[in-house]
Amino acid sequence: MSTTSLSGKVAVILGGTGGIGLAAGATLAQLGASVVLTGRDADKAASAAATLPAGNHLGAVAEISDSASLRALADEVSHHYGRVDILVNTAGFTRAVPHADLDALDDALIDELFAVNWRGQFAAIRAFAPHLRATGDGLVVNVGSIAGRTGQGSNVAYCAAKAGLDVMAISLGRALAPHIRVLNVSPGVVDTGFVPGRDSGFNERAAKTTPLKRIGQAQDVADAIAACATSLRFATGTTIVVDGGRQLG
Repeated sequence: MSTTSLSGKVAVILGGTGGIGLAAGATLAQLGASVVLTGRDADKAASAAATLPAGNHLGAVAEISDSASLRALADEVSHHYGRVDILVNTAGFTRAVPHADLDALDDALIDELFAVNWRGQFAAIRAFAPHLRATGDGLVVNVGSIAGRTGQGSNVAYCAAKAGLDVMAISLGRALAPHIRVLNVSPGVVDTGFVPGRDSGFNERAAKTTPLKRIGQAQDVADAIAACATSLRFATGTTIVVDGGRQLG
């Protein structure tokens, strides 16, 4: 049965101080959830949590590429609230590298891209799985990208890592059922500062080549994340695309 209330639920958002993470936190808080916004800076995380609608919210420190940090976060949240119901992985990183410039995508950058955009998401799920399973109705939402489907994105390794998130949802959706559902939300171009070097001119060009004639907003992605927790309760192991039809072009 779908529900529009998340009262009594606890949601942890990795990358919660970024544009999508903060929008997702505010949306889940409006639905009644207690929200933990995590980031690499304690003061920034605390300030972000203070902007959420009234409730029992926290700012916390976590490093997505450090598994020990993620385990410590899981223990901290579980100790504070006594439960964890929803894990949202919005943390990520990229750098624009032309796909044809093979030498520019060196080994160190490839390793960093996979550590932050794939390994970290898996490690977070691994750390939080016992707590999510204990509720009997846990949910993981990873924020991917249509780059994982189209092969068009900031660089080849980023596209591959995001494709890996799509496969992870399939694998873990199967493996963690029935007590934990795993879903991906996959946006196209979103109006945040996530990709360095993209300006208003890029956004305008992207809007013109998107069927719905605009680029995504952080709230579009947040609404899809909220739907995973409320309306789409019979869905797991799949990817929900919210790109305005961009991948159709």
